[in-house]
Amino acid sequence: MSDPTVNRDHELTAEELAAIEEKYDEASSTREVSVPVARLLRAVALVFAIYHFITAGFGLPVDYWHMGLHLTGLFILTYALFPLVRSRNALVMKRSILSPGNVPLYDYLLMFLGIASALYIGAAWRGIEFLGITEQTFRQGNPNNYDIFFGSVLIILVLDLARRTLGWVLPLIICVFISYALFGQYYPGILNHPGTNWRQFINNIYFPAEGIFGVTLWVVSTIVFHFVLFGVIAQRTGLGKLFIDNATILAGRYTGGPAKVSVVSSAFFGTISGSSVANTVSTGALTIPNMKRLGYPGHFAGGVEAASSAGGQITPPIMGAAAFIMAEFLELPYTTIVIAAIFPALLHYVGVFAVVHLMARKLDLKGLSAELLPRLGAVWREGWANLIPLVALLVVLFTGYTPYMSAFCGISMALIVGAARISAPATLLFPIAFIAFVVWKFLGGGFDLTMTVILCSGAVLGVFNPQERIRMPELSEAVETGVKYALAVGAASAAVGIVVGVINTTGIGFRIGFMVTSGAAAMAQSLYELIPFGAFDIFTQADLQLFLSLLLIATACILMGAGIPTTALYIMLVSVAQPALAQLGVPPIASHMFVLYYGVVSEITPPVCTSAYAAAAIANSNPFRTGISAFTLGLGKIVAPMAFVYAPVLLFVSSTGFDALEFSYSAASCIAGVLALSAAVVGYFLAPMSVIERLLCAVAGLIFIAPSWQADLVSLAILAPVALLQLLAQRRTTASQVTG
Repeated sequence: MSDPTVNRDHELTAEELAAIEEKYDEASSTREVSVPVARLLRAVALVFAIYHFITAGFGLPVDYWHMGLHLTGLFILTYALFPLVRSRNALVMKRSILSPGNVPLYDYLLMFLGIASALYIGAAWRGIEFLGITEQTFRQGNPNNYDIFFGSVLIILVLDLARRTLGWVLPLIICVFISYALFGQYYPGILNHPGTNWRQFINNIYFPAEGIFGVTLWVVSTIVFHFVLFGVIAQRTGLGKLFIDNATILAGRYTGGPAKVSVVSSAFFGTISGSSVANTVSTGALTIPNMKRLGYPGHFAGGVEAASSAGGQITPPIMGAAAFIMAEFLELPYTTIVIAAIFPALLHYVGVFAVVHLMARKLDLKGLSAELLPRLGAVWREGWANLIPLVALLVVLFTGYTPYMSAFCGISMALIVGAARISAPATLLFPIAFIAFVVWKFLGGGFDLTMTVILCSGAVLGVFNPQERIRMPELSEAVETGVKYALAVGAASAAVGIVVGVINTTGIGFRIGFMVTSGAAAMAQSLYELIPFGAFDIFTQADLQLFLSLLLIATACILMGAGIPTTALYIMLVSVAQPALAQLGVPPIASHMFVLYYGVVSEITPPVCTSAYAAAAIANSNPFRTGISAFTLGLGKIVAPMAFVYAPVLLFVSSTGFDALEFSYSAASCIAGVLALSAAVVGYFLAPMSVIERLLCAVAGLIFIAPSWQADLVSLAILAPVALLQLLAQRRTTASQVTG
């Protein structure tokens, strides 16, 4: 098979794009299996998806059975598709009596042990008399030998799932946490604790309420999986194309058109996809070649797409898995998290858009010609129906229903819009079944009359979709793809549940949080004495301590994010950030958002930046240079967390309250800071900038991010000479063009 990253100037095919996604998204790289095994796995994936779909609409079983069944599906599919050691040779088809269907016998054994350990909790919950297993209530705190065996097996195999799907980094970090729980008596100073034996460790990690069967696995199995499935099906039915076409109409004609299309389409696409790599490949296939044809360097074109696509995990309404877990940790409705994320996501895209615009001005790049732009009327005549599933999902979500009920309605609408047509009577079973469900919910008091009318009307409208309908084989393939996307996040959520259990039982989060604030306080005192900040009445020592604490936590997020998925990173670091920042007066939602955003920054931070590598493959550019471009383009996302820690009003829903005037002032200050940083990155505003001008812009931009009138006055004073020099340079350029 040829390498999908080598010299290609032609338009990439669907197969080549799939190969790129498989290469740079570890969760997509699976081994080839025989036809009978592939059919069996497809059936398992479909049953897995149907189970989650039905339980979302009709009610969940008890937690331990629901999460056990979710883990069962993960064990079957992961051990069948992901080899023990990932290599090119391990992924290709080989015939062997020891590997039926190209799945080794030891993987079948591990699969069986995993299923048994996942389902044992449910089977033994009421006790198993003939085995001498008493009811769970009597074993809590004193697990028996069966509990110890299956708990030990589950811990080992969950770590193996994470290793196979995501690599070694996450399991090794979790092993450090396990060692801390077991051998805490040997750790020095504030980290010292009595330690725990293996039996008690199993009691804390294996039994439900915390640990593996805790909040992280519950959120993924109950909510996140459904939204991943919705995103894949909605994209396949045409919503992704509708986004790209409308982005092209909105931004394509202006200076640097294709690059702006990349930003806008990735922002649209991010509303239904929490996967940065999938977003990069889906939108980059069109936007990156267009940018290169216009004159953008390949590494910059790839960087634009990677930086834009990385925003998918922070773009409402469907953010990454970490956002759902955040809602559970904070005990807030998910809609509150969505509202809080609006301005920070906007700030990120403003930053990317500004850099793209200034670079286009610097390179004198034009927009797309009129004949290359889609026609607005034609786009909406053809694709209007694809918006129905997203509208249905949002209406249900923001009307106060559970996230999984909104996902159920969104998926149902996507199936209707994609596969049901008035011209094919047999396919009308989809809308009839959904309308019957809605009426049943209405009669039972689940839906009010308004919601019932909206959903039934959407189902009726969907069958008049003018696009060609999707056949069942294509639909089942889309569902299978959605299930495969969910394997890695499921493995990560189960594994990182071990970390949550260790944190809850040892209090390590508060211990490290205290170390962070103490270290920051010592550094702040030294700096405050060394540099007379107080003389200018701009910064207090407490301000400096907060800034240094934020800097330490942000650095840890970025460094640990090299190889760890955002969800796992968020869970591990928020346990440190929350206690540390709470001591400094930062509202809980701001500290949680801070960690989430810096975790996402790792997606575009070299040397490990998977989104940038996927974009580089499409752009045929140097991966490291593409990563650097993506990092500089993502400055809005880098500075946004600092902004909403200093001004929680930017999150709308902070406990400090919302004040429209304060919000407007803080938002304007932050946007000014991002624009100044963008000019510094590009080296151009009204005219090319000197090194000194760029440095002054960068300093002013950073000061702008902490909204206060004193800081803003300092920023304006710094920017004043830069603005004057830029105006003079622009006049000279204009005069020379006129005389020339």
